[in-house]
Amino acid sequence: MEFISVDLATLIETLDKLKADKTPAWGGMSAQRMVEHLTEMIQMSVGKGDYQQLTPEDKIESMQRFLESDKPMAKGITVDFAPVDFELKHDELELAVDDFIDNWLAFEEYYEENPSAKNLHPYYGQLNEEKWRRLHSKHFTHHFQQFELI
Repeated sequence: MEFISVDLATLIETLDKLKADKTPAWGGMSAQRMVEHLTEMIQMSVGKGDYQQLTPEDKIESMQRFLESDKPMAKGITVDFAPVDFELKHDELELAVDDFIDNWLAFEEYYEENPSAKNLHPYYGQLNEEKWRRLHSKHFTHHFQQFELI
């Protein structure tokens, strides 16, 4: 499977198609919650937030092999650290998208300034920039398909 390019122009072009009242093809997230969820994951990738590794150490290698594979993320998957009914942070979708863009720019700047940095993902373990970009690509594809943006 091919995953979305995680360059800013592509991300903006894709998110510009999203409407606040769009019903997802699966799952219970609103459009705005989905964007805020993606933003939380960007923040996680630069070390913001307090997360614990949930995958046993002896399973991390297998999880990272999945990350490198062409297999998509499962529809309807849920994770404890990203509840669907989380209180929205922004008053409207457009503000959530602006925050997403600001955080993506901060992600790019962070890894430009810290090229050897690694940050924890609860299921995939410590990831460097390359692996975070791969995860974001897979994850964004998953949610953009959920909202029929790609």
